[in-house]
Amino acid sequence: MQQLMLTGEYEHTVDDKNRLFVSNKLRSQIDVEQFGSGFYLAMGPNGILSLYPEKYFQQIALVGAPGMGAPDESVAYERLSFALASKVDLDRQGRLLINEKLRRRARLGTELTLVGIRDHIELWNTEDWESYLENNLPQFHTQTAQVRQNQLQKQSRELEL
Repeated sequence: MQQLMLTGEYEHTVDDKNRLFVSNKLRSQIDVEQFGSGFYLAMGPNGILSLYPEKYFQQIALVGAPGMGAPDESVAYERLSFALASKVDLDRQGRLLINEKLRRRARLGTELTLVGIRDHIELWNTEDWESYLENNLPQFHTQTAQVRQNQLQKQSRELEL
């Protein structure tokens, strides 16, 4: 099975009818035969609204909540996971209609940045995304250097064998 590999950041504006264009560059990264042409909008970690390819979302939704202690926690997780998600389809121009209630809950304005995050697309207020980058880029640079160093050491060990 092919893995999803969604990457990049794309700035767009929500129009007066609550429609958001999803870039062709982002959509073309999704194998429609494997993952479907529709999407699910779902509330993700930290209140970030996330867009998942429909067949992928269906797979992860059926897995449920791993490691939940009490039955009440599992019920609450499942209840909120499904209640705060909605199936959406793109129109012919590649726009999706964002439910006003979800948009309000995610505190989304009109200037948004769509960010490819491996298996889903996150919808950020552009200003919030830029702030997140500013706050997290130094740590990312350090992590990238560490990952690179680890990879070089692994390759070096493999060559010695």
